[in-house]
Amino acid sequence: MPPLSSLPITGPDAPEQRHLRLGFLPLSDCAPLLVASRLNLGRRYGLTLELCRQPSWSVLRERLYRGELDAAQSLYGMAYAMALGIGGPQLDTAVLMTLNQNGQAITLARPLADALQAGQPLREVLLGRGGRPSFAHTLSAGTHALWLNYWLAANEIDPLKEVDSVTLPPAAMAAAMARSGLDGFCCGEPWPSVAEADGSGRCVISSSQIWPDHPEKVLLCRRELAEQRPNTARALVKTLLDACRWLDDPVHRCQAAEWLAEPGLIGLPAELIAPRLIGTELAPGARPLRFYADGEVNYPYLSDAEWFIGQFRRWGLLQEEVAPALAAEVNQTRLYREAAGQLGVPLPQGERRSSVLIDGQRWGGWGKTRPLQEAAPELA
Repeated sequence: MPPLSSLPITGPDAPEQRHLRLGFLPLSDCAPLLVASRLNLGRRYGLTLELCRQPSWSVLRERLYRGELDAAQSLYGMAYAMALGIGGPQLDTAVLMTLNQNGQAITLARPLADALQAGQPLREVLLGRGGRPSFAHTLSAGTHALWLNYWLAANEIDPLKEVDSVTLPPAAMAAAMARSGLDGFCCGEPWPSVAEADGSGRCVISSSQIWPDHPEKVLLCRRELAEQRPNTARALVKTLLDACRWLDDPVHRCQAAEWLAEPGLIGLPAELIAPRLIGTELAPGARPLRFYADGEVNYPYLSDAEWFIGQFRRWGLLQEEVAPALAAEVNQTRLYREAAGQLGVPLPQGERRSSVLIDGQRWGGWGKTRPLQEAAPELA
């Protein structure tokens, strides 16, 4: 990999805060933070990084509230739930960049997955037995709950009225399926692979089949860091861009799988982590986990943020109107452009992108003047 340029770490461009505590969960897509730490990539920008492993997204969220973490790997939906005061106190948040796309999956208990594979419609598989199926996700306003809801609704199943949902940490899901009769769950790798390895479940659809190249985890901080310590925020973005770029090499991903397998990280065999991290064992139609792709992954598009806000409204998590400017206030596109431009990372021309989801709906954001109340019906 050719060297990336860097700015001097002294003078007016020096970071205002040099040591940063970064929160993460033991998931395959925490790899950019791990790589940045292991390779000491922050050094060229004047930063030292302290990785802080968290047991669940709710704990990570609370530590961000209390200021015990300076920044974190975050579910995209969680960044906006905190900004809107959904599920906890309101906190002005800042999304500095997208860390990855794709890499999540919905897993069904083995008998249900077998019936689905045999050609039975999903509604019949889940509801034909009588009673309500039970599914787990990671946070009510997180990405996994929204992938699950969108998939169920696309198959004419009401996730609010016909399904029971519980919140679990990702690492607890495969065990819950094996022991307590959980019918399905949605979370990130390697935990779907664990359910397949122990025979309790099978991945039936990847998140990339729900929304191809969807945003998943973001680099999140309190907005005061981005506004009051912008040099620090830019240095952190550049550090993570270097890490994401390093991960584009399959050989490097093999090394990352070895690091992720260590007891202080995920603590599972690398052979269980590597295939889907590298992208060699994907379901037909699934897209691989992406970290960089010549900068395509990392831009914090406003349309991505607007999709999550619209889904909050669709599923009753948000009742009041939201100012159309909120996405631009949270997603630090100007700061990202400055940091990426200093590294020569390609930048998109616009702030929004267009995607077609599993139900055939095209999403391209609200636009510059279109009010939320006009955009929301398209999501129903």
